[in-house]
Amino acid sequence: MTGSPSAVGNVPLLDVNRGNAAIREELIASLTRVVDSGRFLHGPEVSGLEAECASLCQTRHAIGCASGSDALLLALMGLNVGCGDEVILPSFTFFATASCVWRLGAKVVFADIDPQTYNIDPASLEACITPATKAIIPVHLFGQCAAMDQIHRIATKNSLHVIEDAAQAIGATYKGRMAGNWGSVGCLSFYPTKNLGGMGDGGMMVCNNDQLAARIRLLAAHGMQPRYYHHEVGINSRLDTLQAAVLLVKLTQLASYTAARQANAARYQQLFQEVKLDGCFELPYRDPQAGHVWNQYGIRVSDGKRDSLRKYLAEKGVGSEIYYPVPLHLQACFKSLGYEVGSLPETERASQEILHLPIYPELQIEEQYRVVEVISAFYKQASLRQAA
Repeated sequence: MTGSPSAVGNVPLLDVNRGNAAIREELIASLTRVVDSGRFLHGPEVSGLEAECASLCQTRHAIGCASGSDALLLALMGLNVGCGDEVILPSFTFFATASCVWRLGAKVVFADIDPQTYNIDPASLEACITPATKAIIPVHLFGQCAAMDQIHRIATKNSLHVIEDAAQAIGATYKGRMAGNWGSVGCLSFYPTKNLGGMGDGGMMVCNNDQLAARIRLLAAHGMQPRYYHHEVGINSRLDTLQAAVLLVKLTQLASYTAARQANAARYQQLFQEVKLDGCFELPYRDPQAGHVWNQYGIRVSDGKRDSLRKYLAEKGVGSEIYYPVPLHLQACFKSLGYEVGSLPETERASQEILHLPIYPELQIEEQYRVVEVISAFYKQASLRQAA
């Protein structure tokens, strides 16, 4: 590796202020327009963002809501998932994927993952299907779509709904088809760390079915239409106008954000190959059928040194994170489901080995050199200790 800048200081895992600084004046102007209008809910920016998201995902409808978690909940509610139903999903995901099922009284059924993509394994998924199964929630983890062609075939054969958890994958594709476009409903998150991140919580549901879209929109507004006339018991989940205004500005930058993430991922690949750390850890696998948008960049440390490497990175001022250290099937709150250590071996192995490095669009080339330099130094020291 040439030109390694040892003089670079701390490298944060994420720095949202860098991205916001570049478009600060546009953001302030957009927020000012909302403040001056007084339309903090149901403003034109909300419908504008919905139209843009539908266009991006190539769906007929997009319905804003208060968070990505609410998007999953409302999608299940719209499909009448409830007591007596089973929903299959991966255990290697953020908590909200499972909690929304639990809240509706349905049974969470965890499937194992593909060890390369970390997404739900279609074979494991299919083995979980019972007469009570009503839906599948594939998660497009870290910005790479699950094997949606196989999942779609399994769902069609068994008359199951598919809810895509695309919280980390806005703009991603699988076999040329947009994330969120494959299932009954696609769910997006605008949490600040996402590829399209707001200044707080926000979510969106995309779908192609007119009746389902209308029902989800109704459920997100207390089941009320017109005002004070309630057709169903819904929830209060609105995307506020201020968030929509911010997201409309950022949406114009999404393609460049994605390109920067992809360039950073490619650069890591090149730099790690140059320092010849083969066998120390595995670089992320990119499915050739998938248009990866790199919400996260996770190396796989299978030599038992993951935690000591993370500690070393922290000591050297390099940010890292583990997504996710405890898979959902082993969380205390889901103990009653009966899963034990060893139930989902690929999921458990991934949680013990994965380590995520900085990948955000504004990450500088010199900072990537620094990340690779520190990891290289760690393994050189480990090699010297072993030789001694």
